[in-house]
Amino acid sequence: MELKERLGKEWLFFDGGTGTILQERGLAAGELPETWNLTHPEEIISLHCGYFEAGSDIVNTNTFGANALKYPHNLRQIVQAAVAHAKEARRRTGREDAYIALDIGPTGRLLQPMGDLPFERAVELFGEVVRIGAAAGADLVLIETMSDSYEAKAAVLAAKENCRLPVLATMIFDEKGKLLTGGTVDSTVAMLEGLGVDALGVNCGLGPKQMQPIVKRLTEVSSLPIIVNPNAGLPRSENSRTVFDIDADEFARLMGEIAEMGVHLLGGCCGTTPEHIRKMIAACRTKSFAPAVRKHRTVVSSFSQAVEIGGKPVIIGERINPTGKSKFKAALRENNIEYILSEGMAQEDSGAHILDVNVGLPEIDEPAMMTQAVTRLQSVIALPLQIDTSSVEAMERGMRLYNGKPMINSVSGKRESMEAVFPLVKKYGGVVVGLALDENGIPHTAEGRVQIAKKIYETAASYGIAKEDIVIDGLAMTISSDSGSALVTLETLRRIRDELGGHTILGVSNISFGLPQREIINANFFTMALQNGLSCAIINPNAESMMRSYRSFLALSGQDEQCAGFIAAYGNQQEALPASVGAVMPLGESVERGLRERAVEAARDLLRTMPPLELVNNELIPALDRVGKGFEKGTVFLPQLLMSAEAAKAAFEVVKDAMRGAPQEVKGKIILATVKGDIHDIGKNIVKVLLENYGYQVIDLGKDVPPETIADTAVRENVPLVGLSALMTTTVVSMEQTIRLLRERKPDARIVVGGAVLTQEYADSIGADCYARDAMATVHYADHIFES
Repeated sequence: MELKERLGKEWLFFDGGTGTILQERGLAAGELPETWNLTHPEEIISLHCGYFEAGSDIVNTNTFGANALKYPHNLRQIVQAAVAHAKEARRRTGREDAYIALDIGPTGRLLQPMGDLPFERAVELFGEVVRIGAAAGADLVLIETMSDSYEAKAAVLAAKENCRLPVLATMIFDEKGKLLTGGTVDSTVAMLEGLGVDALGVNCGLGPKQMQPIVKRLTEVSSLPIIVNPNAGLPRSENSRTVFDIDADEFARLMGEIAEMGVHLLGGCCGTTPEHIRKMIAACRTKSFAPAVRKHRTVVSSFSQAVEIGGKPVIIGERINPTGKSKFKAALRENNIEYILSEGMAQEDSGAHILDVNVGLPEIDEPAMMTQAVTRLQSVIALPLQIDTSSVEAMERGMRLYNGKPMINSVSGKRESMEAVFPLVKKYGGVVVGLALDENGIPHTAEGRVQIAKKIYETAASYGIAKEDIVIDGLAMTISSDSGSALVTLETLRRIRDELGGHTILGVSNISFGLPQREIINANFFTMALQNGLSCAIINPNAESMMRSYRSFLALSGQDEQCAGFIAAYGNQQEALPASVGAVMPLGESVERGLRERAVEAARDLLRTMPPLELVNNELIPALDRVGKGFEKGTVFLPQLLMSAEAAKAAFEVVKDAMRGAPQEVKGKIILATVKGDIHDIGKNIVKVLLENYGYQVIDLGKDVPPETIADTAVRENVPLVGLSALMTTTVVSMEQTIRLLRERKPDARIVVGGAVLTQEYADSIGADCYARDAMATVHYADHIFES
C-alpha cells in the first residue's frame, strides 16, 4: 500500500539511531558515518535489518550528512549505496511492507542573509541528493533535525521539485519550544503545512520527557500526521563513550505516554537501538489511535511569529507601498532599502501584526526589488509579511524566498488571475486575499460580491487550497462618488462571516478618497467594519485615530482582557508618538535594529563630538548588551541578533578608521573550531561574530579540525580560551579527544563547548570548563575569563 494512504490513519513506526550505533560498531572519532556505505556495507545492512526485525515500518538510509559540500567527489556512490543497503536489508528480513526513507539532514551552514549560503544553492544541494536517492529506489524523503526553518523550506522545495515521493519533515526544538533561529511550533507548522509536506514533527535534541510540551502544541495546531523521534534521553560521556540515560523499558513507557497525546508516527533518534524500538512498538501499538484531523486554522507566519486570523482582528500595516507616497517612490528608485526597513519598524512599533509589502513602480525591476525587500525586512523584523503585487513574477520571487507562510495580495475572481496565482499558493503556501471582482468588474451589490467569493473558494479547492487559506476582500469603495458604497461593503463583510463562514479583509482608507479630513471617515468606518466581522484591516498603524478605534473596539467587544491593551497604550498621558520615518536614528538604536548603513552614519556623526573609545564604551557595547539580553530572554531572535552584530561591526570599522595609528584595545585572543568529523559550523560562526564585536581577537580554525591542529595553535599563539563546537553525537567523541590533548599541551587554557547535542552534564563529563547554551553565554564566559 502507498505510504500516503496510511499516513495519519494507523500507527507507523520509524527506526532509531544510526550514528550512535555505528560508534558502538567501531566508527572512529571524526570518521564520517556515510563513508561506511562504501567501506562497511555489511555493517550498514545489519543495522537496517535490526530495525526491520524490531518492527520499524520506516527505515532511514545512512545519508544524514550526505551532500556535495561534504562529499564533492563521491556523493552519488554514497547515496546509491545507502539506498541499496536499506533495500537489501528489507529483502533479507522479508519486510516488503516497510518503507525506505531517504534521510536528509542540514548542510551545517546558515543561509543568507544570516550566513553565507544562498537559498537557491541550498535548494540545489538538497535537490542533487533527492534526485540520486529517488532514482535509486527510496520510497519517501525524510528531512530531519532542521534547526532553521529557512533551510527546512529549501529542503522541502528541493524534494518536491525533484521527485514525486512523499515528503516528511521533523525539526529540532529546544526545551523552550524554539528553533535555533527563533521559530516556534506554530510558525514552523504553518510554513510546513503551507509547503505541502505529508507529515511533520520533532526529532533529536531532547528525550521523550522533555519533548512532551512540544508534542502537546503540535497536536493542538497541526492538521497533518505528527512524527515524534526523540533521543534516548540526554547524553553523557562514560569511558570516552557517548551514552544516553534512558534504557529501552523507560523509553517505551515514555513513548506510550506520547502515543496517547494524539501523534501518528513514532521512532527514535540518537542513543536509541533496535531494542528501544521493539519495546516502544509493543507499548504503543495497542494504544487507541486518533486519526489526523484538520484544524481549519487560518495562519500566516514569519520565521519566528505566527498570526492566526479569525480571533482578534488583525492589523496589516499599509505604509510599505508607493501609492501616493513621493518619498517612498524616491526610495525605490534610489534602492534605499533602509527607508523601507524604517517604514516597517515604525509600523511594528505602532502595533501592526503583519506588514504589507508593495514595491511596484513601472520604472524599476519589481521582481528584484521584491526579493530584496522581503529578505531584508525578514532580517530585522519578526512580523509576517503580505506580498502585495500584480506581477506574477514578483509574487513568485517573494514567495519562494520568504521564510514562513506569507499573506498574498491578491487574486480576483477573474479566471486568468486564479490560473496564475493559485498554483503559486499551492506550491509555496500562503493565505491569499481574494478580491470580490471578476471579468464583469466590481459588483454594486453585496450579493454579487458574495457570489464571486463563492467562486474563488470553489476554484481554490480545485487546486487543493483550503477555504481557510482564503481571505475575501469585500472592497471598500469611496463614498465621495457613491454614498451607499460603505453599506454594500459592510453587508458583504457580514454575509461572508455569517453565511460562508469565511474571513475578510479591507483596505480601510479607500472609503474616504476625495474627502477632506479623511482620518475622521476612516476611523469611524473602521469601527463599523469591525462590528460587521472584519478579520483583517489594511491601515496605517502610525495613525493614532485608527489605533484608537481598534483598541476601543477590542475593549468594548470583550476581546481585551481587563482592558490591558487599552491601558498599556493610553495609561501614560505622556505617551510618546512613534519616531517619524527618515529621522536620524541614534547609534544604539541603529545597532539594536540591525540597520548597518544607519549605524555607520550615526557613528560618523558622533565621532565629530565624541572620542572613539567613549563611543565604543557608551554607545556600541551597551547596545550589544541590550540585544544580548533580549536574545537570552527570547524577545530577540537569532536573525535580529546577527543583524545587530553586523551593524555594530560596521560601526566599529568607522571607529577603527578614526583611531588609525592609535593603539586599539583587544580584550583577548580566542580559538574557535568545529571538531574533527563535523562540518556544521553554524554555532561557531555565530559565536565568532559576537566575540569580535565584544572586542576579542578570534582565531577561527574552521570545521572538521583535528585535535592536534587545535592544540598546536593554542600553544603557538598562547591562547587562554578555546571554544569547541559539535552538532552530531558521532563527533562529540572528537571533542573529548581534543580536550584531553589540550590538557596535556596547554593545561592553562580554558575550554568552552557548545552544540545541539551537548548538555551541562555531558560537558562536565568530557572535562570542559564551561558549557555554553548559546552564543551570548560564550561571550559572558569570555568576559569572566579575561576580566578576572
